[in-house]
Amino acid sequence: MVFSSNIFLFFYLPLVLGIYYIAPRQFRNGFLFVVNLIFYGWGEPVFLFLMLFSIFSNYLYGMLIHRYRHNLKAKRGILVASVIINLGQLAFFKYADFIVSIVNSLFPFMAMAQPMIPLPIGISFYIFQTMSYTIDVYREDAPVQRNVIAFGTYVALFPQLIAGPIVRYRDVAEQMEGRRETVSMFADGTRRFICGMAKKILLANQMGLMWELLKTEGSVIGAWMGLIAYALQIYFDFSGYSDMAIGLGKMLGFTFLENFNYPYISRSITEFWRRWHISLSTWFREYVYIPLGGNRKGLKRQLLNLLIVWSLTGLWHGASWNFLFWGLYFALLLMAEKLFLLRLLQKLPKVICHLYAILFILLGWALFAFDDLALLKNFFGTLFMGGALTEVGKVTILSYLPLMIIALISSTPLVKGLYDRWKEHPLVGYGCILLSAAALVLCVAALAGDSYNPFIYFRF
Repeated sequence: MVFSSNIFLFFYLPLVLGIYYIAPRQFRNGFLFVVNLIFYGWGEPVFLFLMLFSIFSNYLYGMLIHRYRHNLKAKRGILVASVIINLGQLAFFKYADFIVSIVNSLFPFMAMAQPMIPLPIGISFYIFQTMSYTIDVYREDAPVQRNVIAFGTYVALFPQLIAGPIVRYRDVAEQMEGRRETVSMFADGTRRFICGMAKKILLANQMGLMWELLKTEGSVIGAWMGLIAYALQIYFDFSGYSDMAIGLGKMLGFTFLENFNYPYISRSITEFWRRWHISLSTWFREYVYIPLGGNRKGLKRQLLNLLIVWSLTGLWHGASWNFLFWGLYFALLLMAEKLFLLRLLQKLPKVICHLYAILFILLGWALFAFDDLALLKNFFGTLFMGGALTEVGKVTILSYLPLMIIALISSTPLVKGLYDRWKEHPLVGYGCILLSAAALVLCVAALAGDSYNPFIYFRF
């Protein structure tokens, strides 16, 4: 486990920021490299060896690819070896138990023991980042990093190490040694960090509690309201963490790309996946879909590529059948939209398109939420054939409804639109400061008195 929230907020972060800005500029990457490793290895130091192996091996791959950049056969061989080794690490730690369970179910006479390998936190994110580096150097889309400390800082950068966003090397290559911190950038980062923390603690956690109370309540209304709560939980959980990562990055002089763009206002599944977890969608498009041929080799090949990419996207989220089904579910929807649905949706009223998208997004989150297939089956049964709303369900919905309405409004660009319209007014600036301070106080109070503080994407 990494630091507790209180230790991070009141000890680790202030200390890191204070020393970082006192340190001479030429030592800042080295300092960040050390504190990144402390952050990651605080609760599970054994996994530091895996992190360090990933850093130094991919640094070496990049150097070798650059050295043999004029020898296509040699540099391609190095790239293939790096991809195999990186994916091998991910497969061993993340999928070994899943693979053994499949083998045992197909060949029960083998009775292989479950290895029960613990999953290193954030391995899916930093493995994808290191792979983006070697591939970008191979394509000559990014310069080789000759400073191993700077490269290690990129891989293990604590703001986005645990749960993303996935930062491609070429997007921050110049920033590793040429970034310049400013007061305005630090202030923007602080506000963004507090906003993300408020999303996580004040909205995601509460919607998560509502989901926990309603997912087994047994009524149709309760199941649907619980599913909406879960959709809001996972959005504010992950977008909140992304906001915190982007904010912390700004406080240290880094600019990370946006990871969410109000996905629940989408009017198609295609649009949804252009707005949700943008860094992951971009990674799969750049490093899997396009190399497979993308849409350049005819419709049949394009549909096959979509199926492959979304099967992998599902499995990336976890070694469980429900994640594979979740990926295939969205693959089929995207294929249907590619074939005919998008043309049909263009002729329908916008509200119908939006309802269509939200309905299928919610059903997709039901697949995502249950790794126990029996519970998943029961929940789908409740969604469409459940009983009447119970008294417990009624009390739960009424108790959480005001906060759910706030969460629903906050998941749209309404507030941002109002801010953009009036942000030049001096009172708006003071209002933002007061709101940020109030949000920080509420978050600290909530952390002090609430033990329910899960990060959904930590397990990926």
